[in-house]
Amino acid sequence: MAAGRKIDDELEARRYLLAAERARQTPGEFARAHGLDGRSLHAWKINFAKRRSDAPLARRAARMRPVANALVELVPRAALIATAARARYVLEVGDARLEFGDDASADTLRRVVGVLRSC
Repeated sequence: MAAGRKIDDELEARRYLLAAERARQTPGEFARAHGLDGRSLHAWKINFAKRRSDAPLARRAARMRPVANALVELVPRAALIATAARARYVLEVGDARLEFGDDASADTLRRVVGVLRSC
């Protein structure tokens, strides 16, 4: 028995899980009926459960919109370089603005970028 098509992204997974709920089927039953990989759909369901979201799937799926890719350019601020020995960088994504220097902790930057990614 061949596995079906894997689910590509979060939005698609939420839509299929919502459809399975509406059809009153388990994710495995729904996946078999629609040519999807049941393991993939089940893995998405487990990941969503780990997030412990309070919003029902219907509301969350309705809010989800595809995000366009964007170019991020890191540019040292000339004014700060002249006054300090270390470079400063400004990262602007939409309304969010992040300033950091060469002395920024890699762990801290990783956490901040993770938060921005979830927005």
